[in-house]
Amino acid sequence: MELKEENIINIHNFLPHREPMLMADYILELTKEKVVTSFEILEDNIFVHNNQFVEAGLIENLAQTCSSILGQSFFENPEADTKVIGFITNIKKIEVFGLPKVGEKIISKASLISQFENICNIFCETFNNDKLLIRAEINLFIQEVKH
Repeated sequence: MELKEENIINIHNFLPHREPMLMADYILELTKEKVVTSFEILEDNIFVHNNQFVEAGLIENLAQTCSSILGQSFFENPEADTKVIGFITNIKKIEVFGLPKVGEKIISKASLISQFENICNIFCETFNNDKLLIRAEINLFIQEVKH
């Protein structure tokens, strides 16, 4: 996938997460049904153990990637002080095939299967180069918090 700098979106525009819980760096592709994100594994990440990004980190990365599909409607105006909550309501199936190491960059891809109001069912996968690391089908809930 060839990336052009002008096509990369800062994920801060679509997620409420901040350090140390932000587990995605950039959105490389985003539509109403699909998202692709990138994330570089740094040594000081809270999910790094013995120089590897552990399973909980991969799951959080997938959840944040998936929530970008729903989150884009809440964060269309980056200047607005929008507050949202979101969480995984169900993991239907998950398979872990490998763990990335510190210094590696992972690419996560998510596709919307179905959506009913603020709940969606999403299929997602994460890769290191062409190697599949994790695959899951998860349900997410997200909504705006009224001030």
